[in-house]
Amino acid sequence: MEHVKKTDTHRIYKKRSGRHAVKDMKTKRWVNGDDKAAILLAEGLIEPPKQKAPEPEPTAEAEAGNADAEQPAE
Repeated sequence: MEHVKKTDTHRIYKKRSGRHAVKDMKTKRWVNGDDKAAILLAEGLIEPPKQKAPEPEPTAEAEAGNADAEQPAE
């Protein structure tokens, strides 16, 4: 692993796979999960996930059109 950054509380490494590893210097243990993501975001090594655009809600006209289409023809 390649040493990327050293802070007062953590050491950040980059694995050969391109992912990051974070080690807590006080406890000498690896940090995982949301704590790791928060540290990497704070250090600027990863970007926050992009928010998806909300899907438009169907209008009353579209719902009426769908109701007509579902009825069988006589």
